[in-house]
Amino acid sequence: MTVAIAVCSGLSALLLVIALMLPSINSPTVPFGVRVPAQYADDPTVVRQTRLYRWRVLIGAIVAVVAGVVCYRATGATLLLPLSLLVVVSVWYGCFSLANNEIRAAKSAGHWYDSVHQGIAVDTGLRTDPPRFPWLWLAPALIVMVVTVAVGVIGYPSMPEVLVMHYSATGTPNRVAAKSVGTAFSLVFVQIAVTALLIGIALTIFRRSRADIDPAHPVDSALWHRHYMSVSAKALLGLVAMIDVGLLGSSLLMWTGTTARWAPLVIVLPILSAVVVAVVVLARNNRVRYEDGEATGLTHRDDDKYWRGGLFYINHEDGALLVPRRFGLGWTINFGNPRAAMLLAGVIALVGLLITIRLGA
Repeated sequence: MTVAIAVCSGLSALLLVIALMLPSINSPTVPFGVRVPAQYADDPTVVRQTRLYRWRVLIGAIVAVVAGVVCYRATGATLLLPLSLLVVVSVWYGCFSLANNEIRAAKSAGHWYDSVHQGIAVDTGLRTDPPRFPWLWLAPALIVMVVTVAVGVIGYPSMPEVLVMHYSATGTPNRVAAKSVGTAFSLVFVQIAVTALLIGIALTIFRRSRADIDPAHPVDSALWHRHYMSVSAKALLGLVAMIDVGLLGSSLLMWTGTTARWAPLVIVLPILSAVVVAVVVLARNNRVRYEDGEATGLTHRDDDKYWRGGLFYINHEDGALLVPRRFGLGWTINFGNPRAAMLLAGVIALVGLLITIRLGA
């Protein structure tokens, strides 16, 4: 089995595990992105769609991966392997969409919200007494960047005159460039840019996100939100550090002139391991644990109209830039906020700049 097949198979397996476990770790009152009263969380339609979703995802993902590997073996086109990952994601979204539509239809036909008292709860302390940002968790990423720069500066005179800039999916060099400060330190620039971007996202979670407080259990829900913000930021900063480790390893390969079939693993393994850890941490903390006694009797307001397909949040009246995902882990953008367009434009511009740096190096 080639490195490319191993990496793509590992990523497909990770996506499949996440897809299968999400119905169990997301809030039971938003099954497949549909807001429902707590008494309908175990409605037969929800139970049936959860079972069908898992079978569809499992079968569809297996077919997509097997087809991708077979086509790659037959044609040798490495593009087919990452393409199979996109197919897995498409299958995942298709299965989610089917379940979302069925539950929405059952909710509408059964008038699930007709006999409940809707309410909104707000944690005003998030502005007057916000949780502290975990700055210490940024230290590993900064240390790795400093080490990368120091090793590069010290080793620059002895670096090969021709540097390997890119490896193919099979681990063989497919692009080289003459040694210069720009080429030798291109991945250092990538380190700095990626680190700055992810730190900015972590800070935005703390400063520009909205808490989704459950009016039935406002105290526990507010405490959970604060805890989840902290956990999310720590997971993101841990991921930053491992991305920087992967880029350090890739830089060392380039600076020493090392060429081997396992070279892509130097980047993939640290990042993939960090992603797995982050997913596990977020999954373990993704659901509110209620301990404040009796419920208030209130139910979340029916806000499905702001969620397109249960995934995309568009609310022009909400000043928050980020909101908790309904189906998934972490946070999603409020596409109704004008600043969201600026954020997306900045990310796209950064990605374009990084690609330009690597191709022009």
